Amino acid sequence: MQSPYLDIVDDVKRRIASGKLKPGDRLPPVRQVARQWGVALATATKAMNTLQQQGVVVARPRVGTVVASPSSGPLPEPLPETALSRERVVRVAIEIADAEGLGALTMRGIAAKLGVAPMSAYKYVGGKDDLVLLMADAAYAELGYPTPPPDGWRARLELVGRTLWTLHRRHPWLAQVTPLSRPVVLPHLAVHAEQALAAIESLGFDPVTRLDLHVLFYSFVQGLAVNAERETQAQAVTGLTEDEWMDAQEPGLRTLMDTGAYPAFAAMVKGVGDGYDLDLDALFELGLKLQLDGLAAMIEDGGHGR
Repeated sequence: MQSPYLDIVDDVKRRIASGKLKPGDRLPPVRQVARQWGVALATATKAMNTLQQQGVVVARPRVGTVVASPSSGPLPEPLPETALSRERVVRVAIEIADAEGLGALTMRGIAAKLGVAPMSAYKYVGGKDDLVLLMADAAYAELGYPTPPPDGWRARLELVGRTLWTLHRRHPWLAQVTPLSRPVVLPHLAVHAEQALAAIESLGFDPVTRLDLHVLFYSFVQGLAVNAERETQAQAVTGLTEDEWMDAQEPGLRTLMDTGAYPAFAAMVKGVGDGYDLDLDALFELGLKLQLDGLAAMIEDGGHGR
């Protein structure tokens, strides 16, 4: 009798061979695989990692695990344990979180993806909490700023906003790591904060107002980006895509509109019809403009803070 994780591996391969799964098709998240097969999360994780190592599936950021194309070929053999480093552990952890969300991140899963013993990763990081902070700092380090910076406070803040948005879209889990009420000290996040604060400082506001403006600016980016991570988590829990979930809500929405108690909501839904797609990138651009237009109006009004 073979190990349960190999049963999962064989089943996925059979589905691909029969044509039930085709290149590009998305596989269920690891948590859903564990529930479907009645196995531990670590067993499901080992099965998916084995499929990745064999080149059967690949992990796609913000998509999940999909069937690989025939030309993809097997992945390189895992590095020997002597080749491990903190940077490699962090990078593999980022890959897992990008594809499946922070909820799927475990030290055992990281070790399985690296092809090493479960306790090996602990030689380089103190535990998951420490690891997540290292991941966040590494992610924030991926993009920097030109020297000298753009001319004018608005151009400078636009650059900071779009840089942070790019990083949060690349790594949706980032929005979960740095709550406003309990900020964490991350050197590379401080680089982005310094750029924003330097732009705001040039406007002559008092220190409290400058901090208020910076917190609002960052929370705008973070607050919008958190929806991308929540969608990853929702797909992992429900197994439904965003479109499938919306289709399932339609009867309830119709019932709500038919009550006549929400005429503005009903008129909006009727006017939009099937033509509205929730585009986070478009909403970010609109929100960024409104933020900066509001700051420009505040400057013109004399720069009054709270």
